[in-house]
Amino acid sequence: MNVLYFAWLRERIGTGEESVTPPDDVTTVGALMDWLATRSPGHGLAFQDRTAIRAAVNQDFAEAATSVAPGDEVAFFPPVTGGRG
Repeated sequence: MNVLYFAWLRERIGTGEESVTPPDDVTTVGALMDWLATRSPGHGLAFQDRTAIRAAVNQDFAEAATSVAPGDEVAFFPPVTGGRG
């Protein structure tokens, strides 16, 4: 599984991309976040406040309950704001 990190998530984790092999019981975005948070202090810090993180699986927006599988590309990024109001 290829995992991409953007913005402050990349800064906290120390890389913008990594290839991971989660345990078989990691089958959702939420479970993946739980597992990733245990990989290093930087991962733990990055996934500390999950309300500030959005996800996409294979370039489609995803929720915590969205399924993930080996071979998927999962991206984590902060909510996007901006534009002219």
